[in-house]
Amino acid sequence: LIGLMDCHACHTPKTMTEKGPAPDMSRMLSGYPADQPLPELVPSGNWVLFHPELTAAVGPWGITFAANLTPHESGLGNWSLDQFKYALQNGKHMGMENGRPILPPMPWEQYKIATDEDLEAMYAYLQSIPAVDNVVPAPVPPTEL
Repeated sequence: LIGLMDCHACHTPKTMTEKGPAPDMSRMLSGYPADQPLPELVPSGNWVLFHPELTAAVGPWGITFAANLTPHESGLGNWSLDQFKYALQNGKHMGMENGRPILPPMPWEQYKIATDEDLEAMYAYLQSIPAVDNVVPAPVPPTEL
């Protein structure tokens, strides 16, 4: 399901090859690399730009960074299954009712129709992969750009 829903496209950092960016599976699903500098170019208007690794995007909502989905405490390590399901079914950061909305380009609206079995399988898989210590930057609101 993680592959089918293409979570690697945004949540796995890339390495550049002669064929273009390829997933760096040593950092599988660890999100935007914390050691990368923040984007310097910010478009105005209704433009959307992606980082070359596809782990960050900038648009009218500000700058967002792909989350660390590994079971490390800097990722999903402290999340319960209920939090995971709530996040994907309701678009709330960290699966908390009073959390901020999950920002673009995360297509959580597509995942809210997943069955409980699907979400449980996704959560179990994400808890079984290697943990990667990677504290992803907080989103940058458009007012700070």
